[in-house]
Amino acid sequence: MKRIVITITLLATLLLAACGGAASPLPRESVVSGEAAPSTGFSAPAGLPAQVAPAADGAFYAPEAQDVASTVALADRLVIKNANLSITVDDTTASVDVISHLAESLGGYVVSLNTFQTTYGPDAKPAQQANLTIRVPSDKLNEVLSQIKGMAVEVKSETISGQDVTSEYTDLRSRLTNLEAAEKQLQSIMAEATKTEDVLAVYNQLVYTREQIEVIKGQMKYYEESAALSAINLDLIPNIATQPIEVGGWHPDGVAKQAIEDALRFLQNFTDGLIYFGIARLPFLLIVGLPALFVGRMFWRRTKKNAPKAATTGTD
Repeated sequence: MKRIVITITLLATLLLAACGGAASPLPRESVVSGEAAPSTGFSAPAGLPAQVAPAADGAFYAPEAQDVASTVALADRLVIKNANLSITVDDTTASVDVISHLAESLGGYVVSLNTFQTTYGPDAKPAQQANLTIRVPSDKLNEVLSQIKGMAVEVKSETISGQDVTSEYTDLRSRLTNLEAAEKQLQSIMAEATKTEDVLAVYNQLVYTREQIEVIKGQMKYYEESAALSAINLDLIPNIATQPIEVGGWHPDGVAKQAIEDALRFLQNFTDGLIYFGIARLPFLLIVGLPALFVGRMFWRRTKKNAPKAATTGTD
């Protein structure tokens, strides 16, 4: 009994030492000052530093992720890279569709989407604006940013931030190893315990150890997923120059559109008439008209030849 109590006490001391050191705050590199942290699509587990915890409002649930742990080599640096991009576009809705399809085609997904009506100009004309957050593989971040900027009328601002979490991740891995070793020892002690109070004491310590193991695994998974998939926060602003013109409730763009449609309809009907004439009428006219033309020409020549003779006879 005394040996079990001493062993449990030593293990509890080791567990407290392993779990007591919370991960140090992450360094912030190239962080936009004065801006709130946008939603990134991952919920930070309990115990993670507040500096890396993303906002969760408005986030979609991501599709079932791959086992990113196998893709993160421990010998490499573990860096979380995110980007903020503000651009003007001609068509907000079409741009949202293109960007969403781009993210999904590369193995990413849409985290959040917010479209709303805004106003521009001195007359407060309405236009649609969108805030969009996507996640894409981190090795495709620059490629995706280039493609998005390629569809923009103007790039208002661009920021790329990086957070090196290698030391924090390594610390979590060491703590996990110690906790798993303590779990095995507690299981061995529990198998040898015979008294009820000993079993309960070991069981309670074992439950606590397993809880700490799950917490650390959650923190490690968060780091792995955040490093594997970069978040891009987009602000899509409508281009004023391409917005519909409106004068006192009159939309000249609608009149112009109607005029163009009427002109195209006239050209279409005219072309249809030519095609119909060439197929249905022209062959008949050729069959009937060519012989008639030939006969008429012969008659005209004969009449022309007989005219001088008649004139000569009249003179005599």
